[in-house]
Amino acid sequence: MEVRDDGDAQSRYHQEQQSQPTPSSKQLQSSPNHIDTNSVTQRSTLDSFFLSVQVRLFNNFQFTGNSFVAKGAHGSNDSGVDVLHEHLVMTGGDLGVSAFPDGDSIFAWTGTIEGGKGTMYDGLSYKLSLRFPVDYPFKPPQVKFETTCFHPNVDQFGNICLDILQDKWSSAYDCRTILLSIQSLLGEPNTESPLNASAALLWKNQEEYRKTVRKHYMATGDSLEN
Repeated sequence: MEVRDDGDAQSRYHQEQQSQPTPSSKQLQSSPNHIDTNSVTQRSTLDSFFLSVQVRLFNNFQFTGNSFVAKGAHGSNDSGVDVLHEHLVMTGGDLGVSAFPDGDSIFAWTGTIEGGKGTMYDGLSYKLSLRFPVDYPFKPPQVKFETTCFHPNVDQFGNICLDILQDKWSSAYDCRTILLSIQSLLGEPNTESPLNASAALLWKNQEEYRKTVRKHYMATGDSLEN
């Protein structure tokens, strides 16, 4: 039996590797094993984003069993926390709507809605607050506009008249459903039962309505910063 010296084998391996020609950029691009640096960069950016979300969760919430509970919170509904954690994973994939926990409580969220294309709110970005009850999802959250919104179904305090947030609520609805419904409401208001009668009357004059929407929007101090 021939016994080989491992040291000699390793030496020959390194010599062979050094003697291999360096592939050109064209060869790399045509190689099936070539790594697309742009894809790696995009994936790295996404990984960094989700890592930051995870760090925020673990800094502010303690993991008990299968759910996140705000640190220092007592009597929290585990089921509600589980559902909200699922919302955190799902929310953000739709163009024009997003929402994330605000501060140390997973029951308090901040949402953002972009005005729909071709509507009176096109190009505007609105911030909303979402407050989820401890018995969520069996009870709807309290949702309000934080950015001033001139709309037939939004009052001066930011309260929203939307059936799915009241008697038409279903535990099947999630944060994504809520935000998309409000986004749709912006472009298709219910002028028959308004919270803001002035907005409902002005809706008939689309040009004046558009000007008034932007006037109120500009009056909000942080509107242009969102």
